[in-house]
Amino acid sequence: MRRYSYLAISIITIIFFSGPDTQAQPNGWEALFFRANEAFKGGHYQDAIDGYEQLIQNGYENGHIYYNLGNGYFRLNQLGKAILNYERARILIPRDADLNFNLRLARDQIQDAIAEPQGFIQMAFFWLDALSLQEVFWGFGIFNVLFWGLLFIRLFQHSEWSYYLSFVFLVLFLISGTSFGLKWYQVRTESRAVILENEVNILSGPDIQDTVLFKLHEGSIVHQERSEDGWVLIHLPDKKRGWVEAESVEPIKRGPAVLPVGVQN
Repeated sequence: MRRYSYLAISIITIIFFSGPDTQAQPNGWEALFFRANEAFKGGHYQDAIDGYEQLIQNGYENGHIYYNLGNGYFRLNQLGKAILNYERARILIPRDADLNFNLRLARDQIQDAIAEPQGFIQMAFFWLDALSLQEVFWGFGIFNVLFWGLLFIRLFQHSEWSYYLSFVFLVLFLISGTSFGLKWYQVRTESRAVILENEVNILSGPDIQDTVLFKLHEGSIVHQERSEDGWVLIHLPDKKRGWVEAESVEPIKRGPAVLPVGVQN
């Protein structure tokens, strides 16, 4: 009996002392997110940006926070950082109508018209751009379970409908598996970056004295190849290549969210 009393006391102690801590963390980010939203609604866009940035730095990042952050930069006419965060948001919430509208609006203001060509894989698997990596993974998992589950059923019931349905599920299983592999590779090898300065010189080498090959402007999307001593080698879809100072460009890809948060303005 004494043993059960000790156990009850231990459980009560754990609940009592751990309860406030577990609640403090959500209240912290919720309060910060609320203040950032209120600052945005009040027209204090830099305060809103600081709040959203703090959330992201603390690990609370998702598509809606990046979207709000992009809106803040857009209101301050910082086109490069607006597009940067819209693109980060689009990786996580690719079908958000407001996000896609604002991203198109921001892209229309870019001085450099750089079209990204569509290859055969992009055209064949056209749905990948409208789905996040997590959504593709769950689709693959569902068809995986359906296919192997039906094969298990056929061990005991050799009906005609299950025979034809197994072929359908096999095709869907292969398509979803290929889609997941392609989407994972796409996310893994993401090399796009955004020009943040109003105008930058693209040089023939990683030195300020090298020849200027061409110029790019704020919001332009390029592809990074490698970095060297504060310089980044970039290329465009038309195969133009050159070096730019690292502080003038920022990659779209960031690390995975630590604590996803399902919130938005």
